[in-house]
Amino acid sequence: MHVLMLEDDLDLGRALLNALKSEGISVRWLRRAGDLAPSLADEPVDCILLDLGLPDGTGFDLLKQWRRASRDVPVIIMTARTELEHRLAGLDGGADDFLVKPFAPAELVSRIRAVVRRCAQQAGEVWTLGDLEIEPRRYVASLSGIPLDLSPREFRLLVELARSPDTIISKGVIARRLEPLGDPVDFAAIEVHVSNLRKKIGAERIRTVRGVGYALSP
Repeated sequence: MHVLMLEDDLDLGRALLNALKSEGISVRWLRRAGDLAPSLADEPVDCILLDLGLPDGTGFDLLKQWRRASRDVPVIIMTARTELEHRLAGLDGGADDFLVKPFAPAELVSRIRAVVRRCAQQAGEVWTLGDLEIEPRRYVASLSGIPLDLSPREFRLLVELARSPDTIISKGVIARRLEPLGDPVDFAAIEVHVSNLRKKIGAERIRTVRGVGYALSP
């Protein structure tokens, strides 16, 4: 899982960065709205952690921009503002959750997982797609109750496709999601991973849209 965090407080940012990494969550941490370059705004992330009080703008403005652009990535607001009107404004403005500082890092991790599950239309820790079951947190997948022997990258590929079943995911998005903090994965390598994954879960489950990408058929 990969999150984008906008938080200007150095101590809190470092603490959250370490807490999230210890849970296997990769993080891109920015401290200013201006650091969010246009290319980064399109970065495929699973969740955005958004501080309302940024040095060069407000989180509300960024949230409005993302929702106007139809970015449906889950957003969790983190703020020291306790007034009800701010919570309502954030949720009505398109935020998926709201945390008032100070909070325990463990609670944030739990809320991240909850909003990501909701985004993937899964009610629990086990994602069910027909007789295919995936447990992203435990890095476990099974088919008809039989555990699948997947490489780390095959498992990540399966999870990315399972986030939006029957939706075409472009190779470019997959390339960035498989290595969110590094160089995108080569398209040829993606084709190899898809081929290997098909052998393990059934070729008919992954549909190829030539020149575009892949879709997981539940």
